[in-house]
Amino acid sequence: MQRTVVINVVGLSDSLINESSPNIQRLARQGGQAPIRPSFPAVTCTAQADYVTGKRPKDHGIVGNGWYNRDLAEVQFWKQPDRLVQSKKIWEDLREQDPQFTCAKLFWWYNMHGAVDYSITPRPMYPADGRKIFDIYSWPYSIRTEIKQDLGEFPFTTFWGPAAGWRSSQGTSDAVSRWIAESAKWIEKRYQPTLSLVYLPHLDYNLQRLGPADPRIQEDVRQIDSIVGDLVDFFQAKGVSVVLLSEYGISPVDTPVHLNRVFREQGWIVAKEELGLEILDCGASRAFAVADHQVAHIYLNDASLESAARQVIEKQDGVERVVGPEEKASWGIDHPRAGDLIAIAKENAWFTYYYWMDDKRAPDFARCVDIHRKPGYDPVELFVDPNLRFPRLHVARRLLQKKLGFRMLMDVIPLDATLVQGSHGRSTPEWSEAPVILTDKPGLLPQKPIEATEVYSLIRAAVTG
Repeated sequence: MQRTVVINVVGLSDSLINESSPNIQRLARQGGQAPIRPSFPAVTCTAQADYVTGKRPKDHGIVGNGWYNRDLAEVQFWKQPDRLVQSKKIWEDLREQDPQFTCAKLFWWYNMHGAVDYSITPRPMYPADGRKIFDIYSWPYSIRTEIKQDLGEFPFTTFWGPAAGWRSSQGTSDAVSRWIAESAKWIEKRYQPTLSLVYLPHLDYNLQRLGPADPRIQEDVRQIDSIVGDLVDFFQAKGVSVVLLSEYGISPVDTPVHLNRVFREQGWIVAKEELGLEILDCGASRAFAVADHQVAHIYLNDASLESAARQVIEKQDGVERVVGPEEKASWGIDHPRAGDLIAIAKENAWFTYYYWMDDKRAPDFARCVDIHRKPGYDPVELFVDPNLRFPRLHVARRLLQKKLGFRMLMDVIPLDATLVQGSHGRSTPEWSEAPVILTDKPGLLPQKPIEATEVYSLIRAAVTG
């Protein structure tokens, strides 16, 4: 087998491969480049599941970054167990072919309790006193202690939130991708896996925060290109073949769509009061939306609402179409985890999870970075509330409270969805905004766009020859 590294540069599209990315261009010249027809939805967890299984959501079950658990009546986002992916993975296939095959999975998702040999993934600790302590999970467990001794603590606050992609007191703007890249080299030096999967998120932050047309994005391209160039040189010097790919491209947006507020006006949403604030009661609601970038899964506890809900959604500014039960099969997403209806935004729009009608009644977690408690994806977590008069002082006060052992909320996130300038998730972008795959192996890539599910076969071919 040919040892191979797959570098996932999140948000990379052909429109960003230019004079600011000479190392990525050099890789394309060595072996080739092709666009990928994106997954549906074109979001991280679904795209990665398509890539590592060669299947679509109807088979592997990953219908988005999160979904409504009908049995528990809870929306669950960003869960980590590998067994959530219900199809056979590429490392299982290759190990059957060669028992000596090994795999390292570095910050790709569904990275706990799987059959890979080496893994590292973000995983905070939650002591019983209510604290949240930033950390990583690794397999074997010994990696966690040893790699932090060599590389320092994982810069968790730059992985997501207002500090991600910006230079701040938390670290450099590219701190998290550089740490992950160094972890890939650390694993290679110690274990020499047959296949390494490496996740580099740097581009993703400002593409959503600023939008792809903002001139400042070129500096992000230069930074990720430097990281990629260093990684490619390192692995090629070790005789490791390189595949570079992305999960989606990002389109400019200017229209947030608040479906849950629309449903609430219809009387379909139930929000219960807790400590004077409102919490979405999914199990008691007749219909609600689980927002995930430019796609929203609509769950109907009252099946008689299907026609009415579809009509209401289709009337909303920013909605392109609604996929119903009879259409989900053709979209490859007819899985029990999927919504009863699926709303798709127009190219310039995206869906929020917001369900409250008055910001004074918004739940406390709405103003925090809280990716697990929110019943939907929230890109507004990339911003500090512009209405805070002295934001640094506010953050410093909260950190002091935390250090002294007081209960506190890091309540710095705004509730203004119009701040977001970039999004993804639709299945049919312009090719210039589509995800891409590049390799240093001549002849590996076809001279045409490839399906997301074909990435599996291409990675397998890179390893097996």
